[in-house]
Amino acid sequence: MRSDTEFDLVLWGATGFTGRLAAEKLAARIGGRTDLRWAIGGRDKAELEVLRSSLGADAADVPTIIGDSLDPASMEALAARTRVVCSTVGPYAMYGSDLVAACAQAGTHYCDLAAEPHWIRKMMDTHEAKAVESGARIVHSCGMDSIPSDVGVFLLQQRAAELYGKPCSQVRMRVTEMRGGFSGGTAASLLHGTSAGREDPTIGRAMTEPYYLAPDGRRQGPDEPDDMRSVEVEYDEDLQVWTKPFFMGPMNSKIVRRTNALLGYPYGEDFRYDEARAVADGVSGRFKAKAEALGYVAFVKAVGFPPTRALLKKYVLPASGEGPDRATRESGQWKVVLIGKLDDGTTLKMLVTGKGDPATDSTTRMLTESALCLADEEEKIPVGGGSWTPAAAMGDLLLDRLTAHAGMSFEFEPIAPVAGMGEVALSD
Repeated sequence: MRSDTEFDLVLWGATGFTGRLAAEKLAARIGGRTDLRWAIGGRDKAELEVLRSSLGADAADVPTIIGDSLDPASMEALAARTRVVCSTVGPYAMYGSDLVAACAQAGTHYCDLAAEPHWIRKMMDTHEAKAVESGARIVHSCGMDSIPSDVGVFLLQQRAAELYGKPCSQVRMRVTEMRGGFSGGTAASLLHGTSAGREDPTIGRAMTEPYYLAPDGRRQGPDEPDDMRSVEVEYDEDLQVWTKPFFMGPMNSKIVRRTNALLGYPYGEDFRYDEARAVADGVSGRFKAKAEALGYVAFVKAVGFPPTRALLKKYVLPASGEGPDRATRESGQWKVVLIGKLDDGTTLKMLVTGKGDPATDSTTRMLTESALCLADEEEKIPVGGGSWTPAAAMGDLLLDRLTAHAGMSFEFEPIAPVAGMGEVALSD
């Protein structure tokens, strides 16, 4: 444990929309604790001070740190001052690289909300050796991408081993409800990803290769390539509902597969995993699923086509710093079902739920619990320095925090069919 730092935890990017929500969550969780020294950081001192004044009496004296994400020296100074950095500055491919490099060099633990596999792969390839040497635990994708999937599969496979002495050889994740809004940061990441993808074909490959984030030498398995523009719909016999491709599936799946490889294949080397969005049952459900799948692909193409991209950016997508109002954030919720199958056909189902808008409120709860886990449980985390997934790094320690403080639940029980579904989809 590094004991020579000024802070235990720094929230970087605190004045952005997602950053402000994360700051609120941290202030509420830390409260009047005197054993955890934390600070908020960003590039604008005045905005940081306004944010601090809104966080309540317990946070009145929280220090502020000024820096520049694009200045390596600034990020090195930041990393040297703290044991843990929690970053909300996205798109990470644009603003996150120097901070990851600084944390790997300094031995500072790091977590973020990244859902950009090409960038995550680059960070792993570039900084893994230094992070192992320094002891820095670098943990990407600590929000909706990809904690429900990653930690959910981790727990489901634990239960399978306890009940049956072996893991499920296949797990399917089906989103049955996702209600909420859309933040400017998410929109910015989408815009940047589509723009960069036109210039660099490897970015598209990063999304389609199923084992793209697995460690070197372990980037093979039974799962087929992901198709971001698939309009294929399928009927789920277990839930008795038609499904369509889930827009977060290609990212989440890569994290789940990486966890399996990092932990030495506790799910099996022939483990298969996929995600989809449950829509509705019956003939009308099939047509609805197909129409929604076509609509999403049309939206992605529109984002990638400069004229329609400009219109969407001007009239539809939220700007940087914007997001859903408090009522939308607090009334949002999400539910996913994990369906595991053993080779003999035995089925194990788990319902994972979360309170709050998944893209803003719930995701920042997951992120802050990840950051606090890295800070509070540093000596209990079973892995050393390196590039990790949430489940591979923090596993049961994080699971306990998610259920106690992040509004999440993980329930093993018979999952009823979701016929007649009418939930509102979240931009998918």
